[in-house]
Amino acid sequence: MKEKSSVIELDGRTGEGGGQLVRIACALAAVATQPVRITNVRGNREGPRGGGLKSQHVTAIDYLARATQAEVEGLSVGSHTLEFHPRERPSALMSRNIKIAADSPAASTMLIFQAVFPFLLLAGNDKGEPITLEISGGTNVSFSLSYEYLDQVLLPTLHDAFGIAVERKLLARGWSLGKQQRGRVEFKFKPLKPGEPLKFKGEGVVYGGDGPLPVVEDVETIDVSMIVPAAMHDAMMEALVEDLEQLFDGVEPNFKVVEDSAADSRIYVLLVAQAGQVRWGRDILTSMPKKAKGKGAAPTPSSFCATISRKLCKELYEEVSMGGVVDEFLQDQLVIFQALAEGRTSFPRAEAKDSLEQAMKELKLGEHKMRKEKAGKPFGDGSTHTTTARWVTAELLPTVGWYNKGTFCEGVGMHMDAVKK
Repeated sequence: MKEKSSVIELDGRTGEGGGQLVRIACALAAVATQPVRITNVRGNREGPRGGGLKSQHVTAIDYLARATQAEVEGLSVGSHTLEFHPRERPSALMSRNIKIAADSPAASTMLIFQAVFPFLLLAGNDKGEPITLEISGGTNVSFSLSYEYLDQVLLPTLHDAFGIAVERKLLARGWSLGKQQRGRVEFKFKPLKPGEPLKFKGEGVVYGGDGPLPVVEDVETIDVSMIVPAAMHDAMMEALVEDLEQLFDGVEPNFKVVEDSAADSRIYVLLVAQAGQVRWGRDILTSMPKKAKGKGAAPTPSSFCATISRKLCKELYEEVSMGGVVDEFLQDQLVIFQALAEGRTSFPRAEAKDSLEQAMKELKLGEHKMRKEKAGKPFGDGSTHTTTARWVTAELLPTVGWYNKGTFCEGVGMHMDAVKK
C-alpha cells in the first residue's frame, strides 16, 4: 500500500501573497500527488481586491480536484483556508475533451489555463492522444495576462524553449471592464508521453543562447495589438508609430490585431518586441476617463491615446534595455516549467547585467562555484511574483535546485509512468 505523503503547509501571505501562490501550489500538488494546505489565502490582497479565493481559483481547483479525485476543504469563493489532497496522478486522466466554465464571466480564462495546464501537459497516454480544452470566462481581465499576451508571448516562448506546441483559438472575447461579457478560448495540444520529461530545447542553458544578451538595437519587430473603440483607432495608431519610432530606431511597428472594442470602457493595447526567439511584452487594460482628476475638462480621445502610447512605449523600451531575455511578467510565468523540466535552465531578466555575467562565468567553472539558494522564503532576483513562485516550487518539489539568486534552475525532470492495466 502506498504511503501517504505528509501535508505541506503554506502561508498565503508569503511574498507576493496573492492568487499566483495558490495557482502554482495546487498545480504542483496535482502533478506530484502531494497534499497541500494553504492558510491566509491571498492574505496580501485585503482592500479593494479582497482576500480569499476568487471565482477563477475555485474554478481551476475544482477541475483539478475532480481530475485527481482529490479530497478538498475550503473550496469556495472568499475562503481563506484551502486543503487539497489529490489521489490520482495525471497519467490516470481519461478525458481528452475538457470544458471548464467559470461561474463569473470576469474570471480570467488565462489564469485558469495556467493553473490546469501543467497537470494536463503530463497527462499523456500510450496512444498519444491530444487534449482539447475549452475555457469560458474573461479573456481581457484586470490583473491578469490577456489572451493576446498568452498567444504572442507566453505560448511561443514555451514552444521555443521546451517544444510545447499548443494550438489556440479565441472563440469569443470576454471583458472585466464595462458590461461583463463572457468569452471562450479553445486549446489543443499533445501531452508528454508516458516516461517523457519536459526538456529545454535551447543551446546551453540560457534561453536565446549563451552568447551576449540582446539589447535594444537587436529588436527586429514590434507587434501591436489594439482592441479599442473604432473612433480611437487612427489616433492610437499615430501615437504608437511616432513613439515607437523615436525609441526603436528603424523598427516599423506591425499592427497584428486591430479590433473595435465597441465601448469606451474597454481599451486594451499590447506591444511585443522581438529579437530572435526573445520576446518582451507590455500592455494596458483601461477605460476612457469620464472626467479629469481635479479641475479641468476630461481628456479627449486623442490626448488619452497619446498618454497610453507614451506610457507603454517607455515601459517596453525600459524592459528591453535591461538586457534580459524575458519581461517582468513572463519570468514568473516560466518558473513552474523550469522546476518541472529536466536539467538546467535560465531565463534572466538582467536588472544587474554584471551579476548575470558573473553567474555565467561560475557556471562554466563547474558545480563547486554554483551557490544553491536556501529556499525557506521567497528568494533570488526578480519581481515579488517571481521570487514567490520559486519559493512555492521549492516547497512542493523538494529536489528542485535554484542557484545564484535564482538565475539557474535545476529542474526535477517530472514525468509520468504509464498506467498499468
